[in-house]
Amino acid sequence: MTAWNTEQSADFRSPLDVTRAATAVVDAQDTVVGWSRAAERLLGYRPDEMIGRPLTSFLSGPAAAPPTLALPPEFRGNEIRVARHRDGRELIVAAAVCTLPGAGPAGRVLVAAELEDLRQWESRLALLHGLTTQSPVGLAIYDADMRLTWCNTAYEQEMGRPLAEFRGMRADELYSDGKFVSRGHPPTLDAVMRHVLETGQSFLDLHFQGRPPSDPDTDHLWSCAYYRLEDADGHVFGVCEDAFDITDRYRAQRRLALLVEAGRGIGTALDVAVVAENIAEVAVPEFAATVTVDLARAVLEGETPATGSSAAMSLVRVAHRSTGAGTGDSGHDETASPVEYPAGSPQDRCLASGGLVLDGPDLVVPLRAGDSTLGLVTFGRDTDTATFDSGEVALADELVARTAVSMDNARRFTRERTASLALQRQLLPRHVPEQSAVDLAYRYLPTDDVTGVGGDWFDVIPLSGTRVGLVVGDVVGHGLQAAATMGRLRTSVRAFAQLDMDPVELLSRLDDLVAQSAEEQRSELGAPDGAYTDVTTGATCLYAVYDPVSRRCVMARAGHLPPAVVDPDGTPSFLDLPAGPPLGLGGLPFESMEIELPVGSLLALFTDGLVEARDSDIDHGLDTLGRVLSDRHATLEELCDRAVAQLLPGGSTADDTALLLVRTRELDASQVAEWQLPAEPVAAGEARELATRQLNDWGLDELSFATELVVSELVTNAVRYAEGPIQVRLIRDRTLLCEVADTGHTSPHLRHSGEEDEGGRGLFIVAQLVQRWGTRYTRSGKTIWTEQAFPAAATRAVAPG
Repeated sequence: MTAWNTEQSADFRSPLDVTRAATAVVDAQDTVVGWSRAAERLLGYRPDEMIGRPLTSFLSGPAAAPPTLALPPEFRGNEIRVARHRDGRELIVAAAVCTLPGAGPAGRVLVAAELEDLRQWESRLALLHGLTTQSPVGLAIYDADMRLTWCNTAYEQEMGRPLAEFRGMRADELYSDGKFVSRGHPPTLDAVMRHVLETGQSFLDLHFQGRPPSDPDTDHLWSCAYYRLEDADGHVFGVCEDAFDITDRYRAQRRLALLVEAGRGIGTALDVAVVAENIAEVAVPEFAATVTVDLARAVLEGETPATGSSAAMSLVRVAHRSTGAGTGDSGHDETASPVEYPAGSPQDRCLASGGLVLDGPDLVVPLRAGDSTLGLVTFGRDTDTATFDSGEVALADELVARTAVSMDNARRFTRERTASLALQRQLLPRHVPEQSAVDLAYRYLPTDDVTGVGGDWFDVIPLSGTRVGLVVGDVVGHGLQAAATMGRLRTSVRAFAQLDMDPVELLSRLDDLVAQSAEEQRSELGAPDGAYTDVTTGATCLYAVYDPVSRRCVMARAGHLPPAVVDPDGTPSFLDLPAGPPLGLGGLPFESMEIELPVGSLLALFTDGLVEARDSDIDHGLDTLGRVLSDRHATLEELCDRAVAQLLPGGSTADDTALLLVRTRELDASQVAEWQLPAEPVAAGEARELATRQLNDWGLDELSFATELVVSELVTNAVRYAEGPIQVRLIRDRTLLCEVADTGHTSPHLRHSGEEDEGGRGLFIVAQLVQRWGTRYTRSGKTIWTEQAFPAAATRAVAPG
């Protein structure tokens, strides 16, 4: 506030009012005969210095205003003169002259004021006039009894009638259905005004909600200010209310807040049902009393609805939310059910036209993605009068458009996730194969919990001779690409394992395959600079083979973490197994390790995601794993759960994780019969006799005939084509296994013999008598093995050890 405003804030008299202006009384000859104190303050002359002097001695005649002075029209009735101050300064003043009646010496009175003071006074009058007639802010003055005494034009327009009709009413009478929606002040209009009158405390930006008489069907919101009014002597005579209608601004802010809230809720969900629930939750009760979301059935399955006419679309109610009778509760009892709309209904018209439909208190907006209609969102209000205005229609359209984007993303995700889960089911073991070598348990935790697949894998592969292959591997990266690569490697490992390759040979073949695959990708997908995406090179793998007959386990690894071994007494250790390079890098050979595992030993194969953490060293993870596995009384399932709980608290993992726990078994000596025979022609007959006798001891006489033929043929081939002693072994497990080992490295081949051929039919006959047969190679030679199913009675009587 300027000094002028401070001094004159309570004085609205004109600067040319005779009670405050510089006043000089002159006679008929314009000689000064009277001089006021205000004149002395303005020009500096005392009365005794001016009485008797001519008017022209200090004041020029009427003149035009200086060219630099822009006078408003209101000043044109006044004379602009130049007055000389006692100190020699010239002042531009506004002057007015009035003739005095009567016959005395005083002929005229002249009043003068500085032109700038007059201009400021005129500005204040214009301000008061604007507040009274032109301001959009409603102004009202209430007296000390809190009854309305005056208001401006904006307040009258709000009330819808002239001031005379409501003067003297109290504020609570004028807005009987209104209420404050802000906090931190007295609760009612009457209480707020009384507080202002009693304490002098002002209030600013109180939000008051009500329905003005000028618009009785619509809720309005005002930003109000209240302050006390006092006269010049400090006596309180009332309170002033300033009220500005912020309804449009509030609605715009609410719409923006609704869109922001929708972005937080709707835009983060990847499930179509959750997206539907989110829009219903956001819109009720802030925007509508009821919201229903109906989707095409194909959307729920991750598919895109057929383009074209949507009128015959099969809809399913996915979300429904409504306000209760004043409770704000929501109901979902109508969800997840088919829904049909009658012809001509707003929903039917919306589907037919592809555009939104406003029908009374209902607003139906299509969920569209590209050229497809995914479904409908219906917003409803309680009464016919509570319709949606143009701004709310635009808001609903924007809200549903954002929902449609999220819905389409969720639909795509549903489709991809369905494909991913199908891929996962194909790539990972769906069930543990029945075998007698080990008991086992496992856990698989992909980092990509969205798709549910990753690059880590494990496998349990039954091998010949009751042996079992144990595999765990880790592909660089996560998600579908890593999973697809993992699937190729897993399939390759299974194929190589079925060929009875030892761990070193298997990893060598796998390494060659990965290197070849990387080269093919480089040539097919690589950029000119050689850059391409390769998640195969650098994959790691650990392959172990356990034999429950000998209790020997041979293993090798390609860049993978070594396995943990826990003795039957609970002592954990991590094997010093030669690492070998990751797959596809080449350059170094793989090395194996062979150990004997006592019955009941625990072998843990795992990927680095289980033991590595961003905030701790890998040794800490290994120590924790060893401590968990050392509990020899816990079951394998319990150990898996404990390992995951302690190493991956909350189930969160920065890397894919696979854990395979096996506890070793041993085949009882009564289940295995083994003989060593000389490489002589009589060996075939001796082998038949030994086999027949052993089958009789096992109660498997029904298999004697076939077994005699198998043993005879295999031993005869060994005698004919190999050297050194011949090993014959029968194993009674889940099937009858027959093995003939020799020192040769040439594998027999199945072939069809001609009518005149003297030989070549033996192996063909063997293949017809058994379920499976094959060859595995060892350092000392090869082993031909066969499997025969037990007769039904023997299957019930024989239990594997």
